[in-house]
Amino acid sequence: MITIVASTNRPGSSTLKIAKYYQRQLAKRGVEANVLSLMDLPREIAFSDLYGNRSAEFEPVQQLVTATDRFIFIIPEYNGSFPGILKVFIDACNFPESFYDKKAALVGISSGKYGNIRGVEHFTGVCHYVNLHVHPMRLHIPAINKDIDAEGNPQSEDTIKFINQQLDRFIKM
Repeated sequence: MITIVASTNRPGSSTLKIAKYYQRQLAKRGVEANVLSLMDLPREIAFSDLYGNRSAEFEPVQQLVTATDRFIFIIPEYNGSFPGILKVFIDACNFPESFYDKKAALVGISSGKYGNIRGVEHFTGVCHYVNLHVHPMRLHIPAINKDIDAEGNPQSEDTIKFINQQLDRFIKM
């Protein structure tokens, strides 16, 4: 099972739009994928689901993570890195079984011109620590606020081409 993680809890984000675009592209390939928006995490996750605690609200999220064997993380740039809520999410999941020996594709997005290169690099280190195998084609989408339409469809031919290449390779991985 593939789960696409929209890695922010910011309302109205481009991250969720791109995650849904990825989901539509996978469906066109006959591949079913779930979208997990970190907006849907329990509001008090930092107090209710860390350090061995587990809330009833987080349990369905944990079940989805446990059942997933491939993740696609859509990661917006926050202060030159990835969102803190993404790290909290990883920390809240059961260790090591949530991510151990599973696969991940990483997609950085930003309104700037580098597509969250640093944040994807930082998150790659976290993935390696939890033994999550990162697909070598990490995608960086710059100027996301100009590149997508209201539904989250990329407008740049290069963005569309590279997303298709990444998905085709990730499916075969």
